[in-house]
Amino acid sequence: MRCTQKAPLETQEKRNRRWFSNNYDFYSLLKTLAHVLNAAYSSRSRRRRTEGEKRSGSPRLQPWQFHPFLEKNEFWNISENKLYLDQNGEIKADFSIKSDFVLPNGHFKRETLAYFERQRLSINQDALPRLKLLNKSLPESQCVESCHPGFVKRTREGEPVCCYDCVPCPEGTFSTQEDTKKCTKCPDDKYPNERRVQCIPKVITFLSYEDFLGIILASFALLLFLITDLVLIIFIKYRETPIVKANNRDLSYILLVSLLLCFLSSSLFIGQPRKATCLLRQMVFSIIFSVAVSSLLAKTITVVLAFLATKPGNQMKRWLGKSLANSIILSSSAVQIVICSIWLAVSPPFPESDLHSQHGEIILQCNEGAVVMFYVTLSYMGFLAAICFTVAFLARNLPGAFNEAKLITFSMLVFCSVWVTFVPTYLSTKGKYMVAVQIFSILASSAGLLGCIFIPKCYIILLRPDLNTKEHLTARTNVKT
Repeated sequence: MRCTQKAPLETQEKRNRRWFSNNYDFYSLLKTLAHVLNAAYSSRSRRRRTEGEKRSGSPRLQPWQFHPFLEKNEFWNISENKLYLDQNGEIKADFSIKSDFVLPNGHFKRETLAYFERQRLSINQDALPRLKLLNKSLPESQCVESCHPGFVKRTREGEPVCCYDCVPCPEGTFSTQEDTKKCTKCPDDKYPNERRVQCIPKVITFLSYEDFLGIILASFALLLFLITDLVLIIFIKYRETPIVKANNRDLSYILLVSLLLCFLSSSLFIGQPRKATCLLRQMVFSIIFSVAVSSLLAKTITVVLAFLATKPGNQMKRWLGKSLANSIILSSSAVQIVICSIWLAVSPPFPESDLHSQHGEIILQCNEGAVVMFYVTLSYMGFLAAICFTVAFLARNLPGAFNEAKLITFSMLVFCSVWVTFVPTYLSTKGKYMVAVQIFSILASSAGLLGCIFIPKCYIILLRPDLNTKEHLTARTNVKT
């Protein structure tokens, strides 16, 4: 169907609209080209009249000369949408977003909400309040449901911004609104609930006397304290018997008192940490244990010197006596006191609140300050125990009906086993369980010393008095020598 040369474009459009109605895209394309040709030739005619050129013999328009008109030309199609071509030569259209609603009087009204022109969206701000008054919800422009409180929107890669995933808020954060883009972090003293829609206060925890674990440890410490007190009473009552007088009676008293203080020192670890308890508990524990181990070392050296002094012509007898034992205890304990003094001067322990180690808990604990010094004190106790164990092990086969070196060897073996196990267990626990591990180690090692050294003697004193004689204790010694 050809267009006549003189007929206006609007006339040809009415004539051909029915013919192209079955193919809307083809119709829009031809109509666009017709408008572009019309605009191009009209523009060239106006330019010729302005420049005074002749119409005859002028060259035809080339395809590339239509591009400016393709970009700028726009017109209305059958559906009243404004059509134009973009910079890529693709057909684009402007349109408006409208909504129909019922007025209180029953009439319908159409309100234009927004305009989409030249690929830009313009919201009609005047229409939004009227829609709100009519309880008319705005149209949704998303391809997923809204994210509930406790979730955060995460956009999908390669998809429009209205398409997103709802993921739970990260650990330690919460959200109270729908479709939030960022969750809010809870304060340090609070943590989010299970739904992560609010923050709730953290629980304050420490090893207290009300806890089941604290009750067990405190009861165990009290029981061992009473047993040690009973042993000390027995040794004082039977202080003139040979088995008590053997191997320096005063060293036995020092060791028993040290064990009493060890069991009492465990109470410094139970209860809410204070500045005083944090300063005292590690210092008191390390110094008392050093006195206990050094007294055992003095006992062991006394056993060896006593055996060597029995040999004819040996000069070791002059070393026997209280002065040697006291000097060993004082010098060994003095080194530990110096280490603790340096610890207090450099970086002393102090109470602190651990807000992040355990979920939903605030752990009240003692910060050891210079942690290196804490392990130095443990290492020194281990050094004393290793020397005591070595000397006692070498003296275990010395002749005698009651050789205390064997008991000291076994007690040092128990002591070292407990504290070697303590280090990895202490490092792998948190909060009140870390404190419980140290209390258990103090009680277990002290109980090992008490049981291995004094229970056999108490058995002889109370149940076998016939063995508590000088003749029996020296019988095998006389045979061997």
